[in-house]
Amino acid sequence: MTVLCLVEVDGAESADASLRAVSLARSLGDVSAVVFADTASADTLARYGVTDVYVIEPGSVEGYAPQAWARVLAGLASETGATAVLAAGTDRGNEVLAHLGAITGLPMAANCTLVTPDGGRTHRLVRHRWAGLLFEDAVLEAPIALFTVATDSVAPVPAGVANGAGSDVSAETPVSGGAIQVHVHKPELAEADLRVRATESPTRAGGASLATARVVIGGGRGVGGPDGFAPLEELAGLLGGVVGVSRVVTSEGWRPHRQQVGQTGTKITPELYLACGISGAIQHIAGCAGAKHIVAINTDPGAPILAHADYAIIGDLHQVIPALIAALRAR
Repeated sequence: MTVLCLVEVDGAESADASLRAVSLARSLGDVSAVVFADTASADTLARYGVTDVYVIEPGSVEGYAPQAWARVLAGLASETGATAVLAAGTDRGNEVLAHLGAITGLPMAANCTLVTPDGGRTHRLVRHRWAGLLFEDAVLEAPIALFTVATDSVAPVPAGVANGAGSDVSAETPVSGGAIQVHVHKPELAEADLRVRATESPTRAGGASLATARVVIGGGRGVGGPDGFAPLEELAGLLGGVVGVSRVVTSEGWRPHRQQVGQTGTKITPELYLACGISGAIQHIAGCAGAKHIVAINTDPGAPILAHADYAIIGDLHQVIPALIAALRAR
């Protein structure tokens, strides 16, 4: 059985969220990746068990065009006889798969954490509902299953890596994948498919993204204003991380929406999330719950985020952050 997986790119590599989706896809069949860029590493995809990569001819689709991407996936699904098409549960992944569902007339399940073939055209699945506060058991019945994978629910594990007790191979052990076939695919698209397109300006290129950063320094209302983010930027630089913000910060116009962590922003899965001056509304927690370690700095000992934090510092971030920066520089 062939499974198509939309692979997004982050810089010159496959995005971490997409590698998580590929890791889940391996349990459903032979994985073929679809990439709308020529920068995704075929070697990396091979390590994760991908057997074929369909690179969409760069001149065919410039920038991000969700309907065109969905049209390409529909054509490849028919051409390859795919039994499932999936993507990471990112903004793009969910949007493209929703378009694909509309084009094909097939149901689409978003933010799945577990998918199991149940014979014929049926898949049993578990998925996030209510921003991850609930899990839903469901059955998806369709000739081609369409779903996205919750970005914080599946570990990115290379093919052949064992995680069971007594195994000689750990999740950190690199395992070489088999031979991979790269196909350059030139789709046939109508003008209407390209009517809506989004492009990213060069000023946003490069650097770690919020969705894939290993360290995120979050700032909320307690930062005080636009100028208050300078120490957070400095700390993020020292730790090799990026700055994220709460919804109120973007509402006030202090920082751009692309930096927002939360239900209506980006869901993050870093090793460390340092939340500074953030109260922790439920929508924000929905975005940072996937962090392995949460450290909160807040003057309010009753702030909701403290109930989710591994460590809490009750104090003024304007004193704590400079002291932390000084300690890091001293070492």
